[in-house]
Amino acid sequence: MPRAIGVLAMEHIAVGLVEDGTLAAPIRVFPPLGSSSVGLHAMPPDKIAETIKTEILAVAGDHQIEAVGIGFPGIIRGGVVQDSPNLRQVKGFKLQATLDAMLSPGVPVHVLNDADAVAAGIAAKLGHLGTVIRVWTLGSGVGYGRYPATDGVWEGGHIVVTLDPREKYCGCGGLGHLEGIVGGRAMRLRFLDREPDEVFADAKTGDERCIAFVATWHRALAAAMATSVHMDGPGRLFVAGPNARFVELNPLNRYLHDMVKLSPVQGSAIEIVDAGDETAIVGAAIHAQQAGRSQLGSG
Repeated sequence: MPRAIGVLAMEHIAVGLVEDGTLAAPIRVFPPLGSSSVGLHAMPPDKIAETIKTEILAVAGDHQIEAVGIGFPGIIRGGVVQDSPNLRQVKGFKLQATLDAMLSPGVPVHVLNDADAVAAGIAAKLGHLGTVIRVWTLGSGVGYGRYPATDGVWEGGHIVVTLDPREKYCGCGGLGHLEGIVGGRAMRLRFLDREPDEVFADAKTGDERCIAFVATWHRALAAAMATSVHMDGPGRLFVAGPNARFVELNPLNRYLHDMVKLSPVQGSAIEIVDAGDETAIVGAAIHAQQAGRSQLGSG
């Protein structure tokens, strides 16, 4: 059976061989745990592409590879990284074309947003490849992934959730964005004397400023979800990423219910899901296989 390779490239590069929607071999990670090698934030674009290629070839070995999917942070259109706030040096980089030229002829490369790869991986993991899956990935920034993917920018982390002009903590510089409240980087800027873990811990011990912020944090996430529901309909809404541990489902569901009152779009369910490198790798591979078969069908 033809296999695909999935890649997640964020702070690090993780690559895996995927068969029938599951990993078929151990994941390779660059830089290796404990290594002194620099991460992607310090690499020029060509070096990032070269490193991804090296890891792909190591995983591929002698296997027949049907497609290669790469989940990458930022706005990805036509295989071009139009912008990537967390990896600013790759803005405008033609990542897909560069890797196409580096890899074996006849093996299509498909580059997509990393959160879209996570959404596809969740769909495969839960056996819901036939339904709409939406996921907010919470970390230093905020990603928004949708499966099936549709054409568009889909930068859901930059949904405007407040008109307060003082809310200017988003990494892109925009005012009132979800990421400017919920993102880990934004929380550190807001609370210069505390880490995000301390903010949520202090809220539980009665710190009034932290209590107010935790409520705002949940309301902001609920507002982004409500916007998605009003545009795309109800369904299963997932939260993933390292900062998903801060989510309290009871208030989040209550805020979402308060914001969604039209009966045709009620009934969404919010779930927290563990979605690490494996999930994104599988999702990227699935996207690449589907994209390759779609091109063959239209050829």
